[in-house]
Amino acid sequence: MRVLLCSLILTMVAACHRAPDESRIRQGIEAATRAAEQVDAGGLGDVLSDDFIGNGDAADRRQLMGLLRAAAFRGETLHALVGPVTVESRGDRYVASFTVTLASGGRLFPSQAGIYKVETAWRKDGGEWRCYSATWTSGG
Repeated sequence: MRVLLCSLILTMVAACHRAPDESRIRQGIEAATRAAEQVDAGGLGDVLSDDFIGNGDAADRRQLMGLLRAAAFRGETLHALVGPVTVESRGDRYVASFTVTLASGGRLFPSQAGIYKVETAWRKDGGEWRCYSATWTSGG
């Protein structure tokens, strides 16, 4: 009986410690930032949905990952400083908005360096929160 009771209590405690959705989305943004700074295409791909689209049809998941692979091949660096993140629930999805300041240590990214306003859309995909859409505008 004690073993059953202990198991039940441990299960309840584990369920209570699951991060809220908003926190998991913030963690996804942090993971994407780390991946960009480490020029890690796979790390970025882990955060993006397979059908991700950026700025309308300007960039998809494959293109962004390809850009990071090319930067890694060239030994380039990228630095990203993310401003305060606002996360809003929209039914079963979330929208996260923030600013990001980008700086580059190479030739592939210099024209993209600067401050951007970013809005990302998130949905659950296989139990994980994935970014499926993002828009960014220069001049945060």
